[in-house]
Amino acid sequence: MIIEPRMRGFICLTAHPKGCEQNVKNQIAYVKSKGAISGPKRVLVIGASTGFGLASRITSAFGSNAATIGVFFEKPAAPGKTATPGYYNTVAFENEAQKAGLYAKSINGDAFSKEVKRETLDLIKKDLGQIDLVIYSLASPVRLHPETGVLHRSVLKPIGQTFTNKTVDFHTGNVTQVSIEPANQEDIDNTVVVMGGEDWSMWMEQLKNENLLAEGALTLAYSYIGPEVTEAVYRKGTIGRAKDHLEATAFDITESLKSIHGKAYVSVNKALVTQASSAIPVIPLYISLLYKTMKAKGTHEGCIEQIQRLYSQRLFTGGDIPTDAQGRIRIDDWEMDDEIQNQVSKLWEVATTDNLPEIGDLQGYKQDFLNLFGFGFDGVDYLADTNEMVEVPSIKS
Repeated sequence: MIIEPRMRGFICLTAHPKGCEQNVKNQIAYVKSKGAISGPKRVLVIGASTGFGLASRITSAFGSNAATIGVFFEKPAAPGKTATPGYYNTVAFENEAQKAGLYAKSINGDAFSKEVKRETLDLIKKDLGQIDLVIYSLASPVRLHPETGVLHRSVLKPIGQTFTNKTVDFHTGNVTQVSIEPANQEDIDNTVVVMGGEDWSMWMEQLKNENLLAEGALTLAYSYIGPEVTEAVYRKGTIGRAKDHLEATAFDITESLKSIHGKAYVSVNKALVTQASSAIPVIPLYISLLYKTMKAKGTHEGCIEQIQRLYSQRLFTGGDIPTDAQGRIRIDDWEMDDEIQNQVSKLWEVATTDNLPEIGDLQGYKQDFLNLFGFGFDGVDYLADTNEMVEVPSIKS
């Protein structure tokens, strides 16, 4: 079939297998170009199919020759209907890993569930014995709690009062005002249950209890802080409460891993175009202005550049892992540079529909958004008849 992007709001309903393959190959080439990392050899990535999770799996495998197990929840293709991009990304990753002689297996299912945890632990026991590094990078809007059976939904809302500020429709370029009503306590509680640290802690407890963590094992989850202009809807909103919980959980997990000298960290990463961030009002406009400013300074990074730098300059240097006063790894340092933030703040004040094409990088935002779904890559013939029915090699239908 001829596969074209079909948009509905901030979601693309189609994905291109060849484009997703090119995306993965580009990331692998980048990691290999930066040289070997003295990193982990047996890695579990929970949330491994897109964004920072995919970049972590690629960096582990092609930066430090690690065996990787990836867990994710993606839809395979059906005749005439494409798979989700994360599924195609994983097909490409496993094929490239196989060519390179690297162990790579994947589990497609609900990572919050007891069943998927059990399947994953059994696979580790059977194939790898123990794990050196656990990456926790889930970005789900809902969680069916494995103990209570209650379905919790996260929300993107401010806390305390209505939030009003600028936003942009990145499809049209229209800059408008958006108002978001504040969350109630139930909204906050549900968001913490979905996006906080409870599930991360459950994974680590089971891995430790079954002796599947190697001596000195590390685990890492990803967070975001961001600037003042986004904090009402992000860091001081419902998501921020969940991130606070996630960051506090890192200390609890570190305490529980003392007997094996293991540690848990949260890495605060840069604002990037993801399916999740595209859904957050204000963020697309901020990212558009940020991209323009950071590209002009030569400090812009995508997911793979961020994670490669995290591994090579923070996690696996042979020395202590540097953290801020709250114990967090800061790989958002280039984004939060005073010069960058001052410039973005000035641009924010004057941003309009008319001047955004000049003062912002809306084109770069759109390009990155299309890339998430395998569109817009050089070297891919998007007019060619393409087989949508490809499968992850390690997952038998």
